[in-house]
Amino acid sequence: QVQLVESGGGSVQAGGSLRLSCAASGFAFSQSTMFWVREYPGKKLEYVAHAWPSGGNFYADAVKGRFTVSRDNDKNIMYLQMNNLKPEDTFIYYCSRDRAGLQRGQGTQVTVSS
Repeated sequence: QVQLVESGGGSVQAGGSLRLSCAASGFAFSQSTMFWVREYPGKKLEYVAHAWPSGGNFYADAVKGRFTVSRDNDKNIMYLQMNNLKPEDTFIYYCSRDRAGLQRGQGTQVTVSS
């Protein structure tokens, strides 16, 4: 079955960096556009970035220039490098097979303190 497992979250101070990973299985990862989305409890899910199967990465305005999405199709892993983190980046981050986050993993918490 489809599995998406995120890791790499944590607590950092503003200006710090984290790299999130998403290990995928159970579907043709190398042929799939993959998404990062984030959610603050009680709030609407928010699009972060996405990566086309063989290149082409796109970002929400809120993270452009600070976050970088990449993927290793041989290992079925997608990454999100997050630099210059801000307190407003505090969310649960999910990788997902769709932009709406309907097919997402269990998430990893990112907390940025000022």
